[in-house]
Amino acid sequence: MKRIGISACFFHADPQRPIFKGKTLLYLERSIAQWVMDAGALAYLIPAPAHGSPVTLDDLVAPLDGLVLQGGSDVAPESYGETPLKPEWSGDAVRDRYEMALVTEFRAQGKPVLGICRGVQLVNVALGGTLYQDIPTQLPGSSQHRDWEVYDQHFHGLSLEGGLRHLNAGRADTRVNSVHHQGLKELGNDLAVEARSSEDGLVEAVRAVSGPWLAAVQWHPEFQDPADPSLFDGRLLLKEFLDHA
Repeated sequence: MKRIGISACFFHADPQRPIFKGKTLLYLERSIAQWVMDAGALAYLIPAPAHGSPVTLDDLVAPLDGLVLQGGSDVAPESYGETPLKPEWSGDAVRDRYEMALVTEFRAQGKPVLGICRGVQLVNVALGGTLYQDIPTQLPGSSQHRDWEVYDQHFHGLSLEGGLRHLNAGRADTRVNSVHHQGLKELGNDLAVEARSSEDGLVEAVRAVSGPWLAAVQWHPEFQDPADPSLFDGRLLLKEFLDHA
């Protein structure tokens, strides 16, 4: 079986938290692990080695066949050379550095990378791109990309291009869920757009045009019902990723 590493989400040390007081927690959302395992691959959470540890990222990546970047906290504006427009959009620069190092190491070892939601934003920033810190604020008139009350049951139309359109049997129009408030602004180096929101044209998926296989999407395919024919079937993209692993 293929061995797929999944980047960790962080709960940073919090002296007020009632469990693991003052400790840093690394966690994995269950759906993303199950999505990978349902495709017949093994899922492993990748820890963040402490400074000075004899175990390096190179050691952690070597036995794995590919990387999935899971969703979660905002990407920190400082990671793409900006300051937060609001304190609540400060993001998680510690996680950014950890995941950007993972992307670099997996690609250095010639292994594929698949980004999900925050993952597409992280990939874009890792390759020199920038983000909208908050879509409604910076793109007045844009469509709604996040509804906290319904969360992953909020959907919008999607227009596919390139490889994603090929995976979708040549059909350009589909739908996906949408739970993000940040989005891609300036595209990173060597990335091609593969999907846009059909309502406002915001970039929703990218693919590397050179180097090891890399693709990333703004939605959460692991949250979608694969039996719903109106939605893009994320298993197609997962299969392509695993075929390159």
